[in-house]
Amino acid sequence: MLYNALVADCRRNDSLDAVRSAALDRGRWLVDLLERQRTEVRRSRGLEHTHHRAAGAAIQAEIDERLAACAGEEGRAAVLCLMLAACFDDMGFWQYETEIASVVSRVRGWTPGEVAVLLLRATEYDMNFWFAHGLQMALDAADRLDADDRRAIMPWLRHAHSELMDTTVEARLRTKLAQRLRALLAGVDEAHIPEGLIPAYDAWAAPLRDRANTSATPQLAGFIRHLASLSGPRPTQRWRRTCLELADAASARDLVADVLRALAGDDPLCSRQSGAHADWIGGGYHYHYVVHQNDGDLARGVVWAAALTGGPAAVQHLDALALRTGDPGTGVIEDPKLAGAAINALAEVDDPAALEALWRLQSRIRHRGLRKQVDTALVTAAGKQGITAAQLVERSVPDHGLAPDGSLERELGAHRVRVSIEEAATVRLTFTRPDGTTARTAPGSVKDGFPDELQELKALAKQVRGTLANERARVEALMSAGREWPYDEWCRYYRDHPVTGTLVRGLIWEFRGADGEWRAVAPGAEPPGRPGRVRLWHPIRASRDDIRAWRERLVAERLRQPFKQAFREIYLLTPAEEETGVYSNRFAAHIVHYRQLYALFKERGWQANFLGRYDGGHDGTARAEFGDGEWRACFHHEPAADDDGGGYAPEHAATDQVRFERRDGHGRRWREVPLAHVPPLVFSEAMRDVDLFVGVTSIAADPDWTDRGEDRYAGYWRTATFGALTASAEIRREALERILPRLKIAGRCSLDGRFLVVRGDLRTYRIHLGSANILMEPDDSYLCIVASCGKGSGRVFLPFEDERLSLILSKALLLAADTKITDRTILRQIKKGA
Repeated sequence: MLYNALVADCRRNDSLDAVRSAALDRGRWLVDLLERQRTEVRRSRGLEHTHHRAAGAAIQAEIDERLAACAGEEGRAAVLCLMLAACFDDMGFWQYETEIASVVSRVRGWTPGEVAVLLLRATEYDMNFWFAHGLQMALDAADRLDADDRRAIMPWLRHAHSELMDTTVEARLRTKLAQRLRALLAGVDEAHIPEGLIPAYDAWAAPLRDRANTSATPQLAGFIRHLASLSGPRPTQRWRRTCLELADAASARDLVADVLRALAGDDPLCSRQSGAHADWIGGGYHYHYVVHQNDGDLARGVVWAAALTGGPAAVQHLDALALRTGDPGTGVIEDPKLAGAAINALAEVDDPAALEALWRLQSRIRHRGLRKQVDTALVTAAGKQGITAAQLVERSVPDHGLAPDGSLERELGAHRVRVSIEEAATVRLTFTRPDGTTARTAPGSVKDGFPDELQELKALAKQVRGTLANERARVEALMSAGREWPYDEWCRYYRDHPVTGTLVRGLIWEFRGADGEWRAVAPGAEPPGRPGRVRLWHPIRASRDDIRAWRERLVAERLRQPFKQAFREIYLLTPAEEETGVYSNRFAAHIVHYRQLYALFKERGWQANFLGRYDGGHDGTARAEFGDGEWRACFHHEPAADDDGGGYAPEHAATDQVRFERRDGHGRRWREVPLAHVPPLVFSEAMRDVDLFVGVTSIAADPDWTDRGEDRYAGYWRTATFGALTASAEIRREALERILPRLKIAGRCSLDGRFLVVRGDLRTYRIHLGSANILMEPDDSYLCIVASCGKGSGRVFLPFEDERLSLILSKALLLAADTKITDRTILRQIKKGA
């Protein structure tokens, strides 16, 4: 019988045995009804669902009626009986949550022993969700005790808090329960810090443990409880004011600074030694992490307290923590909540270094949610200065102490060491000897005599490389923005900036004079007169003659731009797209290498879900913002129809539509718009990225596809690999028209439609300008030449960086001298049909 089983289970030889026995005796009627109900359900287990649902319904109605009439001691006994019977024996699905809650809400007169039984029983539930709800009802009863009675249940309150902090419970519910427990405990002993509030072994919490063990005070306990009460990424103003008051009362400013330093730089926790940081990760997965999920509230509270009390001194560690927990390449598992707290705290620090940190994070963070938080943080920081987020970003670019020409020199003994940005693309460390000769590697006397200074300069060069790469991406993104600057502002933050200026001086800019006319000026040249406004030149706004003239000039003067500008592709709305209205099929129905495509999404700053064998993993959408964040392009793709799905992710994907959305007002919502409403700059730049995705990752660009012996997608490969040229391939053709006459092999080369024709001594070859694949005359047999890894020799000047163009030229140079080819695989193919 249930009653006998419960009586036996309640005999534990502890101080609560009498309380449990008295409750079971007084509530015997309820236990008997529960037994009858369970018996009816057991009998109905083999019946249909409707009969199963009806089993015990009459008894349940009787239970509800009797409970509704319970009051005082009988009602409290009924609650204890229900708690003791909940999740008991093989009928563990009975929890009686509804019945318990209804009685607890109206019964009064709870004794310390009864509440202790409730607290202890709640911690015994195996299921975490039931544990949380059982504890919630026990605390409802504890709230009705007076101060002396609460003191009597202190041991069980402490035990419940320790169990709660060691149990996986939904974060918001755990925070609420923990705060209630801490409030009850503090009401009895203000200096008490509950077990589990401070992690017992984690290295980052060592400063907190040491202070609590050596100098525990009510002020310190109150401060730590306040830190752990922060459950969101941004605290309220009231929380911040209280935090500052409590930190000063506890003399804890240095304490939180030490903990932040440990979070940002100390050794992470290991899942094999400390266990998984969350219950959803299997025990066999080995990884490292910074904070266990149950300690996240305390850690985030520390982050904000350190920012509020430390100000500029905290920036370095906030930056490091945000990158450490927000970037998957740092060796620890991502913690978006902790990283988000560090990002938002940076926005509250009124110091230029905080703005520089946010600027770096904007280019380093790839997590979609964290990128939004970085953007929000920039908007917050910009609002404080009365400027836009875009203005804040361009004003926060670090100069690293470089001179206006992008260089820095130091004397290390008899050597002069120079860090410099060369050709807006490379950061070099150069060592000049006393005789004036230079070297790229550090001399032995510098390594031995100035190791610390040399390490500083190497670290500086690395930082400058990162800033240069970030600025190149940011300035190129301005091609879709159509922004204008006052001339003086542009000079200060663009032309004269030591890092940004090296890029700016390699681009074409337009200046508007007093007459209102825009005039383009060559890279590095000064504008005529005193212009009022400046904007970045884009070929979509220029005439064909102007575009042709700029391209001729760049090649003739051997001007290499930091990114493709004069030779930039232009994508205009086609009649087919005008007819479809809200979507473009221009790049649909291509078969691409999926993992390569996904990597390229990340490289170009597009956010995309990962295709795979999980719910929602069949429909892929990559998104990127353009036009200063006001517009968004959506590129749809899915696993290829014939992909066998042998692994977790598909090997190949099929491309689909491109759609556009516009930000709805100043909010975060997006609204789909017709293609005709998209600004030409935005449309062209977005479609240029999509063209890049397809052109680089399509199997048509895979030179050894036909050697795999696969029939899958063979029809697509034959059509696409030698098909019509895309806009990027057309630009390649135009560049070749200007480059080929300057080469030694010019007499052996000609352009014929989609192909570069190269006349060798053994055969004549036709290199497709889109895929770079080769056909051999006279029978159009396919020639497979796999490109070697690494960069080319750089023997041919190119006005812009284009790996496909470099590949085409390298193949042309090789095939023009085909009698000198020594590779047997290539020779066998050439001589086979010659």
